[in-house]
Amino acid sequence: GYVKLPQMITSEALEGSAETAEKIPPASPLSKILVAIAGPFMNVVFAFVIATLLYFVGIPVRVNPSIIGYVDPASAEGKLGIVAGDRITAINGKTVRSWDEVNQFTILALTNVLAVEIEHEGARKTHQLTAKISDVVGLKVLNLEPRDHPVLKRIIEGGPAEKAGLKAGDEVISFAGVTIHGREQLVKLIQERPGKETAIIVRRGEEKVEIKVTPSGDATTKIGRISVEVGSNAKEIYEVLPRGPLPWELIGEVWDQMVGTFSALAHSRQTGVGAKDLSGPVGILAVLAAQVNTDYRLALKFLVLLNVNLAALNLLPIPVLDGGHIVMAILEKIRRRPLSLRVQEITTTAFAVMLISFMLYVTVFDIKRIPLFSHMFKQEKSIEQRDP
Repeated sequence: GYVKLPQMITSEALEGSAETAEKIPPASPLSKILVAIAGPFMNVVFAFVIATLLYFVGIPVRVNPSIIGYVDPASAEGKLGIVAGDRITAINGKTVRSWDEVNQFTILALTNVLAVEIEHEGARKTHQLTAKISDVVGLKVLNLEPRDHPVLKRIIEGGPAEKAGLKAGDEVISFAGVTIHGREQLVKLIQERPGKETAIIVRRGEEKVEIKVTPSGDATTKIGRISVEVGSNAKEIYEVLPRGPLPWELIGEVWDQMVGTFSALAHSRQTGVGAKDLSGPVGILAVLAAQVNTDYRLALKFLVLLNVNLAALNLLPIPVLDGGHIVMAILEKIRRRPLSLRVQEITTTAFAVMLISFMLYVTVFDIKRIPLFSHMFKQEKSIEQRDP
């Protein structure tokens, strides 16, 4: 997508090389505009080519239906009657089918109070729910979690869990006779039973095992602990549809996602989404690596997003970008003469410094997110092909 005309502001012009400039005939403003547009245009063309390929080979879709896990009865959501097993069907009038969509619509919403439609035993009701800031990603999330059996990630040596015979990788099915639907529910139940021998049922491989464990108790706080690191179910399951969406549908989906992101940035005070939540080269390569590690088709879909994003960003009316060249050409057409080299030099250099500074700024936050990127890369996945 790289384009260049020697008549546009170039490094040679900035360095004051006049010999080459004298030999180059002037270019019309229209020629400059057409060349500047050609780069982003090729980004879009390339995105359509990839989207067309994905239509024939299919795209893996993550299987994570928006079914709610544990809900604390004492929470605002629990008092509204929301319970484990209910399904989120819409947010602010937009239909959702997966937790990915739930999280996306929540993050990009222009307010932290959302109209969330919940399906309970076949009946649907809309509740006004308040989103909170996640400690993990620093963005808005609902105070609800997916239905999931937590997994014991690490057993601390000498703790109650090790003494009882629990092992890393055990998937918790129930505790104290209560079916477990999420990590927070398990932690809360353990904390409520200091010093009490309790039955815990775990899935170990293909079999269920019942173990008796006695949470230790703190004499002051009286909070039970079994000394384990608890995580969510490790495996992500993807289903490959026989055909991907039509190319223009995929491009439209990507475009809507970009517009939503720009809107969230423009209303940062309401959404909490800021420049620190964007990614630079480090984040882009990390996500691309994680996608390649999962399935090449997910990486290709990410490249569709990346190319459409590049096209849109390059058309921004900022000097050094293609959009800046277009603005300068329009001004040249209106003034009937080019902007002075001095003006072009100052504006181009100033915005180049700002752009590089911005990239360094987001890269700092990308580096802070390396543990999250590492988790994405190491996450266990399963790709299942759906028959036509």
